[in-house]
Amino acid sequence: MNVIMYVFINDEVCYFNKMIIPCLTAVLQMFSHVSAVELRETLESFHSLNESQWSIAKKSKDVTVWRKPSHEFGGFLYKAEGTVAENPQRIMDYIRPGARRLEWDSMITSLEILQTLDQGCCVVKYTTSGQLWNIISPREFVDFSCTSEYQRGLLSCGVSVDHDEQKAGVVRGFNHPCGWFCVPAEDSEISVLTGYIQTDLRGMLPQTAVDTAMASSLVNFYSDLRQALKI
Repeated sequence: MNVIMYVFINDEVCYFNKMIIPCLTAVLQMFSHVSAVELRETLESFHSLNESQWSIAKKSKDVTVWRKPSHEFGGFLYKAEGTVAENPQRIMDYIRPGARRLEWDSMITSLEILQTLDQGCCVVKYTTSGQLWNIISPREFVDFSCTSEYQRGLLSCGVSVDHDEQKAGVVRGFNHPCGWFCVPAEDSEISVLTGYIQTDLRGMLPQTAVDTAMASSLVNFYSDLRQALKI
């Protein structure tokens, strides 16, 4: 599923330590199953996994999607990677929560910023469209999202938070720690965009349908993003 999720990697940037960590810690008080340190360590472990630990779920001309069993729930952790012919700042401007994301991402049918917490940080509620002839019905998510510098590029993090208000007739999904990061390729005008995604869609769904939808939506995400950046 194409969701607003971002990478939370390490504490290399001073701003990240002083601003993002306290902000994230405050948000994580909304639920008790994870801490800021645990979230960071989880994403670091994803990024350091050996290639042999992943199996290919789908491969196109310019995007590869891998998967491995998630330790967070009974589904899979997905990794997607591809290149985008643009700089990290402009790419993240299109990916981060906001009106621009809603304009081009065909998977997102509504998006609302519930709370702006700090520079680059917010709580966002959004709904996604049905998939596979509505075998997977629309889903609603409420996520903490934050964007900051990462090496020579940008990173963002995302994780679902508890929120009482729920749209009638829509299943509330849950995003376990996952995300996207974007860095410029060496000696090139393109950027490498990599994501780690583990979404619990909840509800009574065939696992094969979930696997098909997740892998396909990630490949489509790259093509839709590239097209939007050309406009």
